Parts: sequence; structure tokens; C-alpha cells
Amino acid sequence: MTRRPSSGARTPGPIPTVVAGCFAVLLAQVAYSLPGALNGTFQREFATTGSQLTWITAAFAIPMVVLELTTGVIGDLFGRKRLLQLGAVLTVIGSLVCCLAGTVQVMWTGQVVAGLGAAILYPISLAMIAAVAPDQEQRTKAIALWAGFLSIGAAISPLLGGAFAEHGGWRGAYAVVIGAAVLSFLITFAAADSAAPQGRRLDLPGQVTLALGLVALLFAATQGSESGFGRPEILAAFAAGAVLLAAFLVIELRTEVPLLNLRLFANRAYAIVAVATVIGMFAFLAICYSMSIWLGAVQHQSALRIGVLFLFIQGPAFLLVPVVSRLIRTVSPRWVLSGGFALMAAAGLWCSAFDVADMSWTRFVAPMTLLGCGFALTVGSITAVAINTVPVRLAGMASATTNLLRDFGFALGPVLIAALAINKANDSLLGGLGRAIGASGLQAPYSGVAGGIAHEGGAMAINSMPVVPGAGPGARPVPMPQQLHQLAFESLGSAYNTAFLVAGLCAAAAGALTLAGLFGHREAAAEADGTESPDLVAA
Repeated sequence: MTRRPSSGARTPGPIPTVVAGCFAVLLAQVAYSLPGALNGTFQREFATTGSQLTWITAAFAIPMVVLELTTGVIGDLFGRKRLLQLGAVLTVIGSLVCCLAGTVQVMWTGQVVAGLGAAILYPISLAMIAAVAPDQEQRTKAIALWAGFLSIGAAISPLLGGAFAEHGGWRGAYAVVIGAAVLSFLITFAAADSAAPQGRRLDLPGQVTLALGLVALLFAATQGSESGFGRPEILAAFAAGAVLLAAFLVIELRTEVPLLNLRLFANRAYAIVAVATVIGMFAFLAICYSMSIWLGAVQHQSALRIGVLFLFIQGPAFLLVPVVSRLIRTVSPRWVLSGGFALMAAAGLWCSAFDVADMSWTRFVAPMTLLGCGFALTVGSITAVAINTVPVRLAGMASATTNLLRDFGFALGPVLIAALAINKANDSLLGGLGRAIGASGLQAPYSGVAGGIAHEGGAMAINSMPVVPGAGPGARPVPMPQQLHQLAFESLGSAYNTAFLVAGLCAAAAGALTLAGLFGHREAAAEADGTESPDLVAA
């Protein structure tokens, strides 16, 4: 790892660089996690439909996932310090747009810009910390500290958003992120620059096909949940995504310096961990997102309560770091990973039995604690297991690829689970629409207006509108009659019961995959003794 000191200046010591890197990842995680407690607030503020609400989270996650490998390469080639500062600047701009947003479309724009910032902050902050560590032991400690700050950001962000939504307006939370980003920018001036250009090269064809393919597929999944999966534009988006991702695979197999080394997947153990990572992290964030929507957008409960629940999810990830570190060294990885996924599955299945009419938010404390403990066991183990399944010379690529797969699972969570739940809720709503309007006594033309809102906005739009029992034709604007609102409320509750169930089953599948697939697995031998992974040699 080569370093690039400022000309004519003394190279800074490691402490300022570690501080800058830890604060940068804290900033990125706070910006990423902020909508967690605010989905209900956003739904009421912007009068969103289900898919519009999903895109607030997805607009941040998609650029973050598809660009983080490329930003890592750019940092290696041209230096990391200024790139980290650019990430802070993009976070300032994106958060400012979100803070001032008057429509959900403007909110999406701000989230995209902030997501671009996070695509820089996550990999570059970690690379800068690793570059200044004098030895393997110090590097391990510094990376553990970096991971700790990531967990802190994930824990405090929803609480920050909930507190502002409760007492000062949710926009104040984005003002805090702006201030933190400015501070991160200034702190970085004291950090040491570094680069590692040897053997690195930009893979632009691979980056373009990967980015466009993922965006096409996620767009089709999200929009299809409301407009219908049989519509021509949705089918075209699915087809375009499949073609682009197939082209990406061909490009990566043929290029000398791939963005994603597909030959890693010839190693059976690595391939199993990779698949389990995507499925398991999808399940984790699907449960988190479903809890947020259930309490915020469906039951219209306090954002602060949702923020408190996120403490029970993220707290164990921080508190159990020493325990997980010891378990990884002393217990077979298949048991650590399988146990973590089993706890996550239990959380999802538990929540799937809840009654949406029960407004007690504290019943989520126990399953969210289980979810947090399961996440603590898995997220810390995944990278370690993945790295130990390949030869030493491929450890860096294995780590970067595993991080990409983990974040890809995170990005899929809200999008796919919302697509499932919204589609199910809207089908249920439209199936009972005629009976509900008939029972309400609403007459034309107001019955037609209510039906039009149900068809265009779906269950989420009906559930968000004011309720007037026995609303008659003299009401202006037309409120939703109690019967129609109740139908939408129950449809959403049933749909998210299914979402929790599906997420729990996915976590269970990830656990079963690691338990069976890693049976008899031995860690890859170090190249120092001349051995190599048999699967990789064959590749």
C-alpha cells in the first residue's frame, strides 16, 4: 500500500487519519439510516403512494451500491484524501436538498446525491485507515473501531430523526447531517493521503452495465408493485436489466482487471457465503423496513418510538463486537452464521403474527432485539469467513466483493419487500372496494372520486387520508369513509404480516444454506506455504 504525502509537508500521524475515517463512516451511516424512523412522517408530509415512499430509501441505496467498487478504484489510482472530502461535499448538497424538499421528487434527488457521497465515504474511509496502520494487529484494531462507528451511526440516526420529527420538525435532522458533513470535510485536512495504483484500472464497461442493469431491475420491481407487472414498460425494464447484467458478466470474465472477480465464486465455500450474504442481508433490512412502515406509515405512530426500536436493532451490533470476535476465532463459522440467521428468522416470524389493530409498539422490542443479535453475529462473521475461504493474495478482492454483496442485499430489502406488500395490499383493497363504498353510503360523484383515489394511489393513499365516519356527499374535500379506510388499514396490515413472514423465511433459508454448505469447510491455506484453494486453481 503506497502513500502519497503532501509535498513539502510532514506526513500526518495515523491518529488524525483514523479520526477522519471513523467520522466519515459515521456520517455516511447517519445519512443512510435517517429515513428509517421517518417513513411515516414522509408519507404524511408528501402524501406518497407506496412505491414513492420506497424510492426515498432506494434512491440513496442504489448509487451507493453500484458505485462503491469504482470509487475504491479511483481512490487507489488518484489518492483518497480529496475523494473523501468530495464525499462530504456531496453529503452536504444532498442533505440540503432533502432539508428543503417540498415534494417527494425533490426528496429523491437529494437522496441520490447523498447516496453518491456515501458511495465514496464507505470504501475510502476504510482504505485510508488501513493504509496508515503500521502492522496487521493495528490495522485490525483500527478497522474494528471503524466498524464500531458505523454501528453507532446506524443506532443514533433513526433516534435523531424521530426526536426531530417529534419536537422540532424532521428537517432539523437533515440540518444536523449538513453540519456533521461540513465538520467531516474540515477534519479530513489533517489526515494523511494514500494511494495504491499498482495493478488497478477503471472498468468503465463493467461499471456502466452493472449500474444500469441494477437500476432497471429495481425500477421494475418497485413500480410494478403499483402499476402492475404486466405493463409494457415494466416488462421492458425487466428485460433490459437482465440483458445488461448478462453483458456485465461477460465483460467481467473477459477483462484483465475486472470490477468484480467472478472467479472467486468458483470457490464453493465463498460462493455459499456470498449467496447467504445477499439473502440474509435482504431479510434483515426487509424486517427493519417493514417495522418502520407498519408503525409509521400504517399505524401513524410516533417517529421517536420507531427510532427507539432501532436502538434495540443496532445496539447489539456494537455491544457484541468482542463476543463475535471471539466466536469467529473459537467456533466453526457455519454455527456462528447459521445461529445469527436463525435469530433473524425468529424475529421475522414473530412479527408476522402481530395484529395491525394492536397499537402497542413495545411488543416489537423483543423481536427487534433478536434481530439485532442475529445481525451482530452475521455481519461481523461474513467478511471474516469470506476472506478466510480464499488465498491471501485474493483477500482484498474477496472483502470488497463481500461488502458489495452485503450492501446489495441491503438495497434489495426495502424495494422487494415493499413491492410484495404494496401489490398484496392493493389487490386486497381493490377486491373489497365495491363493498366498502356501498356500505359507507357514499354517493356519486364522490363514490367515483374515492374509487379513483383507491385505484391510483392504492391502500397507502387511502390509509393516509382523513377519516370521517359516515361521510356524505356534502363534505368537501371528500374524506375517506370509515369503511374504506378500515379496508385499506387491514389490507396493509395483512400485507406486511406476509412481508415479515417472507423475510423470516429468507433468513431461515440463509441459515440452512450456511449450515449445510459449509459442512466440512476448511479455511484456505496461506500462500506462504505454497498451497492454493483447489476450486480457484481449477478456475
